[in-house]
Amino acid sequence: MTSKVDEALSYEQARDELIEVVRRLEAGGTTLEESLALWERGEELAKVCRRWLEGARARLDAALAEEEAGETAEGSRG
Repeated sequence: MTSKVDEALSYEQARDELIEVVRRLEAGGTTLEESLALWERGEELAKVCRRWLEGARARLDAALAEEEAGETAEGSRG
């Protein structure tokens, strides 16, 4: 479950921190416990990013549907 702090992160903040987590995991040199903590943090950050992207997709879909509805209404007038 994400914390209130995570929920306050912007997409860019979550993405940048996720990039750093992945970089640290790929570099190695951490203990198993540290690696697991980084992995868990990465999963939480990925969820934050996914929610932002899903919200953006919903806004785009709504805008496109509104535009399409407007064009259909104009076309039926004549």
